[in-house]
Amino acid sequence: MHFSNITIIGAGTMGNGIAHVFAQHGFTVSLADVNAAQLQKAINTITKNVDRQIAKGILTEENKEQLLKNIIPFTNIEEAVKNADLVVEAATENIELKLKIFSQIDAAAPPTAILASNTSSISISKIAAATHRPELVIGMHFMNPVPIMKLVEIINGYTTSKEVTDKIVSLSKQLNKVPCVVNDYPGFIANRILMPMINEAIYSLYEGVAGVESIDTIMKLGMAHPMGPLQLADFIGLDVCLSILQVLHHGFGNQKYAPCPLLINMVTSGKLGIKSGEGFYQYSEGSKELVVSKRFNN
Repeated sequence: MHFSNITIIGAGTMGNGIAHVFAQHGFTVSLADVNAAQLQKAINTITKNVDRQIAKGILTEENKEQLLKNIIPFTNIEEAVKNADLVVEAATENIELKLKIFSQIDAAAPPTAILASNTSSISISKIAAATHRPELVIGMHFMNPVPIMKLVEIINGYTTSKEVTDKIVSLSKQLNKVPCVVNDYPGFIANRILMPMINEAIYSLYEGVAGVESIDTIMKLGMAHPMGPLQLADFIGLDVCLSILQVLHHGFGNQKYAPCPLLINMVTSGKLGIKSGEGFYQYSEGSKELVVSKRFNN
């Protein structure tokens, strides 16, 4: 299959990043979101990120003009997918929503179109079962920030065809990404390993073993991690971390994946990390200074 027309469903952080990368590499991208304001915000974010790439000498002004022309916004999902060769769903990490979207795009997209999900933990096999083309359904788990991070975790559902996997691996390489193929089990590989580490860091804070800065500094300087696990959790979104841990806990039935009560309380209280302005750290607009949340300074 020759991929020309790519549709991205969802114009949030991941969706706009995925749209940016495809458009940068010459693909025509239909960026779909039912929220028109979110679409405009996504275009503004992509524009700012392209400007950063220009400042670093990665792209030129001419590249910017063409890249932005390659992205066509849609508020009607059926209209956005009707000519797609590949649809990449990048909606919220919610199983009911994803099943609804896949049923919708399955009915509207060309019968040969490959349907991919950017899910970070939800079963590709379950998502595929909501369609009439399970062999054409696959996971494409991009890392955030998408324009910078090289990895794409390619997830085979139980019935994903080898031909589809090979095509998506090849396409990922066209995007200058490094694809790694895994099989469909809770959390796949990235989050099956990452989330228990983040959860253990939260437990260490919850049990008073060490403070926020100590935990993150030990992991950065001692383990050569570019970002400490608590800061990373804020970056990912504490609600997303909780959702993934719940998938792991339910999927494996193993208590070691049970989310820390502190994480549950923070999400319940709306302390979600960067997206809410406060998590384990506090975030202010335009400031690069990272300040431990007052709750953990007391």
